[in-house]
Parts: sequence; C-alpha cells; structure tokens
Amino acid sequence: MSIFSFLFYDAASVRKEIADETDRITGKTKQISNVPIHLSIYSPNVVNLTLIDLPGLTKVAVEGQPDSIVQDIENMVRSHVENPNCIILAISPANQDIATSDAIKLAREVDPTGERTFGVATKLDLMDKGTNALDVLEGRAYRLQHPWVGIVNRSQADINKNVDMIAARRKEKEYFESSPEYGHLAHKMGAEYLAKLLSKHLETVIRQRIPSIIALINKTIDELNAELDRIGRPVGVDGGAQLYTILEMCRAFDRVFKEHLDGGRPGGDRIYGVFDNQLPAAFKKLPLDRHLSLNNVRKVISEADGYQPHLIAPEQGYRRLIDGSLSYFKGPAEASVDAVHFILKELVRKSISETQELKRFPSLQSDIAAAANDSLEKFRDESRKTVLRLVEMESTYLTVDFFRKLHLEPEKNSNPPPNPSGPNLDRYTENYFRRIGSNVTAYVNMVCDTMRLSIPKAVVYCQVLQAKRALLNQFYTHIGRREKEQLGKMLDEDPSLMEKRDQIAKRLELYKSARDEIDSVAWK
Repeated sequence: MSIFSFLFYDAASVRKEIADETDRITGKTKQISNVPIHLSIYSPNVVNLTLIDLPGLTKVAVEGQPDSIVQDIENMVRSHVENPNCIILAISPANQDIATSDAIKLAREVDPTGERTFGVATKLDLMDKGTNALDVLEGRAYRLQHPWVGIVNRSQADINKNVDMIAARRKEKEYFESSPEYGHLAHKMGAEYLAKLLSKHLETVIRQRIPSIIALINKTIDELNAELDRIGRPVGVDGGAQLYTILEMCRAFDRVFKEHLDGGRPGGDRIYGVFDNQLPAAFKKLPLDRHLSLNNVRKVISEADGYQPHLIAPEQGYRRLIDGSLSYFKGPAEASVDAVHFILKELVRKSISETQELKRFPSLQSDIAAAANDSLEKFRDESRKTVLRLVEMESTYLTVDFFRKLHLEPEKNSNPPPNPSGPNLDRYTENYFRRIGSNVTAYVNMVCDTMRLSIPKAVVYCQVLQAKRALLNQFYTHIGRREKEQLGKMLDEDPSLMEKRDQIAKRLELYKSARDEIDSVAWK
C-alpha cells in the first residue's frame, strides 16, 4: 500500500506518480496488483470526494499477462463494489452497445435495486456521424434509478499536449452547449455536473444515515469510557488528588473483601466450616479418655490427698483432673484462631487480585496487602488471647451447683462397705475411682459444649468483625501523614497500561470530535 499527498499538483504529476508506483509494484509489465495506491489530492476547486479508480474489466489476457487476469480483475472490482456503502460509477463507452457493458452487468449483480449505481457514458465525441447516445442518456435504452451523465474526456492528443483539466472541462462544456443532439441536456452533462451530482447524493445518503452513525459513535464512546473506567482514569499530580485516588482504591478493595465475608463472593463460608466441622472434630480427638482413665484418676486423686486422706470428697483431685482436661481445649481453640486467620489472609489476597481498580497500581497493591496482613496479625493475637482466657476461666472457676449434686447421688448397684465405721476405707475401690472419672467427664463435656459456642463467638468478634470494621484503619492513618512524593510512588503504573490509556483517550477525543462535527451539520 502506497500513500501520496498532492497539494495543487497538476494532473501530469499525479499521473506520473501513479505510473511510477505501479511500475515499482508490478514491474514494467502489463500485470496488475491488488495493492492499492492511496493519493490525497488537495485543491480549492473540487468538492470533497473519495474516489476509487478500478481497472477496466477485460475479456482476454494479452501478451505479458497471466491467463487468470480476467478473473483477477473482476474479483478485485467486485470486492470494492459489493460494499453497500460504495457508490458505483458504471462507465460505458457511448460508441458501444450498452447491452454489452460489463460495468452495467456487474453493477446490476451487486446492486439490483440500482440505489447506488450511476451510469456514465464516455466518448460521446467519438460516435459515428448520424448516431448519438440519447436513448442511453434519456434512459430509454437502459433505465437507472439515477440519471445517466455523459462526459467528454481529453483526447490522446490533448493528453500528449499536456492540456490541463481546467481547459479540458471548458472544452467539454463548449461541446455539449454547441451540440445539436445534446444541447438540451448540456446542463446535466459533463464531469463538473457529475461531481456535483455525486456530492449531493452523498449528502443525502449521509443525512439518512446520520442517526445510525451517531448511534454507532455513541456506542463506541461508551465502550471507550467503560474501558477507561476499567483501567483507570489519569491520576492528578497534586497531593490531594493522589490521596483521594488511594482512598478510592482502598474503598474498592474493602467492598470486594466484605463481599467475600458476607457471601456475595465465595470464601466466607470456609470460616463457618472451621466452626462447624474443624472445631468439633478437634474436640472429639482430645485424649480425654487417657487422661480420665481409671489408673490416671487413681494416681491424681491419691497424689492430691497427700499424707492426709480427704474427708468427704477429693476436691483437690477433682480440680486437678478438670484443670488437666480443660487444658487440652487450648489446642483446638488456637487452631481455630489460626485457621480463620489463614482464610482471612487468603481473602485479602483474592480481594486485591479481584479489585479491577487496583490492577494499574502494583505498588499500592503491595502496600494495601502488607497493611491488611499486619492488621490481621494483630486481630489474630487478640483473638488467641481471648479464646485462651475463655479456657482458663472455665478451669479457674468451677460450676458449684454441678458438684453439690454429686454426694446426693448414691452410687448405683454398689454394696455397702464391710466396715461402715471407716468413712474412707472405700476410697481406693475401683468403682469409686470410676465414678470420679465419670463425674469429671460429665463436667468436661458440659464445658466442651460451652466452648463450642463461645470460641466461635470470640473468633468472629476479634478477627472477622474487626477485619470488616478496621482492616485498613492503620493504613489510613499512615498515608494521611505521607508527603506528595511518597503518595506518587504508591501510584506508579505499568508503562504499557499508561500507553494504552493514552491511545484510548486519543480515540475518545476523535470520536467526540466526529460526533460534534456531525451534530453541527446534521440539521443545516
């Protein structure tokens, strides 16, 4: 593809450039090429038109041309005239029978309604004496929806003498005005009239299509604006604008993060799984059976009495057994805290990657991730302290009512001791120790049920709820103290993204300019 621009060039210069470029592409042969040559010709004496000069249709290949040239030329011409936005100038020599016109035949195939076909009759001055083309020009030989226009081109002698186009147009006008056959049509003949006719038709077509053109332009503008919104608008250079942009990015991230927690996006359900599956399963795996085995109960109770046997109930033994059992709860409690912490960190990572507004600022992504994770670490530490306190509180203060009932419940299926005068003689019997183990197990199970409810509440309050409320509070305080240069570093962008935004912005301005220009002339 070659492009040339001519400003007030004469026809000879244009013709020479076309010939030279053709020779450069095809060589000095009679072959053709489908590579177009684009010329921009500027002149104050012509209307604004875009013309496509296609090669004439041929019937046979001459020497130096391939056998396929006939079909090649037709395919090339057809590829252009099939475009529904193309106006077809079907040029036919007036000294030949219009019924044999290949141009008219092809135009009728691609434009059966004739809405975009203009017939042009050339070589009117070369017709035999006594003949004329009135039947064609007046639409009797072959009627078109638009009127036929006859023109008289420069002769080969005029071309050889470099007769300019202005003189040629003047000569053409004189020919029609002085012609006895075409004088009454002189005002509708000639290249100048053809240009005005085409210009008027183009204006009519464009006016008809202005609503669809405006709709297409508006759609494209909306798409470009949406793309700019997606990749982000340019950031202001002043500190206030930069701080505002950072806060907007943080709010966008925070919205996505909360959607994960509240169920709008997946992830928050995993926290419920920790409380509903992981925590109860961990409680079931605690080694309470080993701790409250008969041998261990006997050992703990005996050691708790020391050298003096207990008088009524082995209170110190009970406390040691309960305290030892409840200490096992710390492991599942801390594991729940860590599991929720891991899920929250993962949701922070996913939220950052899913926040479209943040994609353009890799440094800000890192800063927000670091700040969010720091906050989650603090929430985890506070949550761990809270759940451990819950466990310690259960072992520090035992439920009195539970143990008051113990001595009122006689041991079932038990025989009285052989010597009732010794109240502590049966304290080393197997049933006695088994009953103590059973009582402790009952109490520990009661506490376990309480822990299954209180630990999730503590974790949600200290970690999940705090993450929703204050995940970036420290970050907000930190960036509020930063200088403009530091804020600018947080908003550094990928160079390729900046280039893409500039390209979209330029296209957007072009479309807006085109829309304004169309609006300005649409109702004139």
